[in-house]
Amino acid sequence: MDVNPAVQFGAYQNEIYFLGLGGVLPTMPMTYAELESRAQAALPPSVLSYVVGGAGDEATQRANVAAFQNWGLVPRMMVGAARRDLSVDLFGLRLPSPLFMAPVGVIGLCAQDGHGDLATARAAARTGVPMVASTLTVDPLEQVAAEFGGTPGFFQLYTPTDRALAESLVHRAEAAGFKAVVVTLDTWITGWRPRDLAGANFPQLRGHCLANYTSDPVFRARLAKAPEEDPGAAVLEWTQVFGNPLTWDDLPWLRSLTDLPIVLKGICHPEDVRRAKDGGVDGIYCSNHGGRQANGGLPALDALPGVVAAADGLPVLFDSGVRSGADVVKALALGATAVGVGRPYAYGLALEGTDGIVHVLRALLAEADLLMAVDGYPTLADLRAEGALRRL
Repeated sequence: MDVNPAVQFGAYQNEIYFLGLGGVLPTMPMTYAELESRAQAALPPSVLSYVVGGAGDEATQRANVAAFQNWGLVPRMMVGAARRDLSVDLFGLRLPSPLFMAPVGVIGLCAQDGHGDLATARAAARTGVPMVASTLTVDPLEQVAAEFGGTPGFFQLYTPTDRALAESLVHRAEAAGFKAVVVTLDTWITGWRPRDLAGANFPQLRGHCLANYTSDPVFRARLAKAPEEDPGAAVLEWTQVFGNPLTWDDLPWLRSLTDLPIVLKGICHPEDVRRAKDGGVDGIYCSNHGGRQANGGLPALDALPGVVAAADGLPVLFDSGVRSGADVVKALALGATAVGVGRPYAYGLALEGTDGIVHVLRALLAEADLLMAVDGYPTLADLRAEGALRRL
């Protein structure tokens, strides 16, 4: 593992400086702007539009990022922040940090070798940062889980219309060793995405990232009547089963599928939080899909305080717009239990594979750790104390 939990995350900067004394300079960018720019030059146009793009004119996507600028951490001095503790308890797991890798449906295509899901899982093993593996992967979920090492992984479920297929996917995730199931609620239909539409490109319709379906016995049984050599049969069948517009009446069934913790992703309204909690879920995931699904809505960060209040102690995961360690700290200060990063690690993968992701994660954690040190917040509980964060 590249990250030793006994060592402060901020020590990553010391590694960089000391390597510099020997003439070794970083090959990866140190700012998000440069990371994005270089990755966009490296990614194929069809993958780039899918990763970079958002819904509509992408106003919500931009608002997600800008929302973090509306909050500022209040510095506190002489509190003895020489050591910081960023560890969290989540679903009975003790994690060295509150950071996780959010599910990215085409992460497999972002790697130069076309196996980005495996590269991401290896980065999780090296950093202790959990990966939420998408249903839409290049390699089957069992192969992804086999790369996690000692780091827990979570499985993100796009609930299919075929309940038997949903059950099969969840049970496979259980058997593979995943530690929770994250059910995405806001993507049973795709939003209006002009970048993808301009290129008439939707990766799954071209047969990409469907390995969890084509390796599943229930899905393969549905294909039994199609000619084995027909490359379009699986894609056509996938279009028939992918989108399930779940309702609250489906929650007892979802809960019955597994004893693993169930997290509902895409919840931004306090009343939805309360209904989910009453339905026996184990966690809430506050997210607007990074602005990829619906345009014109509130930034996810603005919804976070209300979600945390309604959760009333239930773990709250968060993503959407996280671009820096400072963003991670602000989301934690607003009550998030764990904070997900998406596009930045996809860009790291595009540039240097697993090593690129490891750099991005270590940089985020280092910045967060050093910010807490300089501003005098040695623990996450200190960050969440009244008055630590103020609206600008």
